[in-house]
Amino acid sequence: MDKHISTQFDSELTSVSSRVLQMGGMVEVQIRHAMLSLSQFNVDEADHVIAEEKNINSLEVEIDKDLSTIIARRQPTARDLRLLMAISKITTNLERAGDEAEKIARMVKHIVSNGTYRNLPASELRIASDLASGLLRKALDAFARLDVKSALTILKEDDLIDTEFDGFVRKLITYMMEDPRTIGQGLDLLFVAKAIERIGDHSKNIAEFIIYVVNGNDVRHTSIADIESSLNS
Repeated sequence: MDKHISTQFDSELTSVSSRVLQMGGMVEVQIRHAMLSLSQFNVDEADHVIAEEKNINSLEVEIDKDLSTIIARRQPTARDLRLLMAISKITTNLERAGDEAEKIARMVKHIVSNGTYRNLPASELRIASDLASGLLRKALDAFARLDVKSALTILKEDDLIDTEFDGFVRKLITYMMEDPRTIGQGLDLLFVAKAIERIGDHSKNIAEFIIYVVNGNDVRHTSIADIESSLNS
């Protein structure tokens, strides 16, 4: 690959990476609005989240087209091909995180339409939602810098969201047992809690792909201890 082509290729990689970060920023905003709609049971905020979903989906399709064009035209080396493949996987995870935000928004609208939201313990989800939002932000930052150490930290922090989810489920079960009339609403909140947990899972997936790009190791379905050992070896 001559210098001119190499420069063009680097420019294309930078451009598509920037669009991934743009998409990530859109998903971050979507999650923030979804959680605001939940904390306030605000239908307008929920509608904003649902409307934004089509823009995120469109951007995912555009990025995938760009990736296909780059691969076909440039015949990238192994490391660059890993980056392009990882970008495709990362955009998929971002789109799915956006889907989870949309699910939360739709559930908020459902809860409000039933008029059963005033006594629901939705505030108990604040810590988990903050952790999930923060994890996505860290994942995007780690991707921008291809920072393996930060990616490893994200894998470890995902366990905190799982712990919060388990704790919330226990509280919710107690809440429903004390008043069986709240079972329907409680199940709605369980659906929301699961969506928040899944946002954390998608951030974890992004971190795994960062490690794949930099080290060439596919660390999916691998224990944290084994990943850490492979990075230190």
